Amino acid sequence: MNRSSAALGSVLFLVVAPGTLAGLIPWWFTGWRMGEAPTLQRIAGGVLIALGFALLVECFGRFVVQGRGTPAPLAPPDRLVVTGAYRRVRNPMYVAVVAMILGQAALFADLRLLGYAALVWLGFHLWVLAYEEPTLRRSFPTDYARFVAAVPRWIPRLIPWRGG
Repeated sequence: MNRSSAALGSVLFLVVAPGTLAGLIPWWFTGWRMGEAPTLQRIAGGVLIALGFALLVECFGRFVVQGRGTPAPLAPPDRLVVTGAYRRVRNPMYVAVVAMILGQAALFADLRLLGYAALVWLGFHLWVLAYEEPTLRRSFPTDYARFVAAVPRWIPRLIPWRGG
């Protein structure tokens, strides 16, 4: 896939998938109205949202530039992406989306978003186990095996993996 097509596909997928999970659905819960929360909680929530969004955009960009594809299952990358945030955790996009939802739970002081974040993470976990990992094992057998052995699925490494 050429970079222009990968970039367009990635932007569309970013709006549709994470945009719905971390934007539209939390808005349905909260109307983005502030509940009662201490200032420090609101600041922490805003920081978590910003960091999650930055991580998500960075990972989507890596899929375009290094993977020559998109995060969407219909147009996957031609190459295994194991740089950037992927040196610390195998699923940084999912971590980013959950972080954004948790940030909104803190910012808007809405406990319903905590439960929603847990459900989203569980959905991601099941998707990773049932589809993503088996697909990556078939597509990149040697490289993915080394990656799995060195990089955790959900809890980031403190020291980035240097393999690849």
